[in-house]
Amino acid sequence: MNKIVEALKKAGTFFIATEDGDQPRVRPFGAVLEYDGKPYLCTGNAKPCFAQMKANPKVEISATYPDHSWLRLTAKVEPIDSDDIRAAMLEEYPELKGMYHVGDGIFEVLEIKEASGGIYSFGAEPVIL
Repeated sequence: MNKIVEALKKAGTFFIATEDGDQPRVRPFGAVLEYDGKPYLCTGNAKPCFAQMKANPKVEISATYPDHSWLRLTAKVEPIDSDDIRAAMLEEYPELKGMYHVGDGIFEVLEIKEASGGIYSFGAEPVIL
């Protein structure tokens, strides 16, 4: 499994920071998918976070784990127009079907690219992903 996907799935909920003019914005995400070895997340194109990611694809991703370690990543996201990836995301996260469906013109999948960072803790060396 892709290391980024594995780390995000392990966390369950992760937080993505975007830029909105001169104001940072952070929101929780929970759906992440590996497709053809690449990591993807999803959102709706009517949401402010999607507009922010299109305007500036640089994001920060953070999560915590029960052992008090944390994940910190710097990455770029790129919208990918693929109904196959959308369908795979819905299959992996059926609860999303209440909000999105393939071909609705709203559901977006974004590839997580150029990710760097790792899992950190106070008592051990970082695990670089």
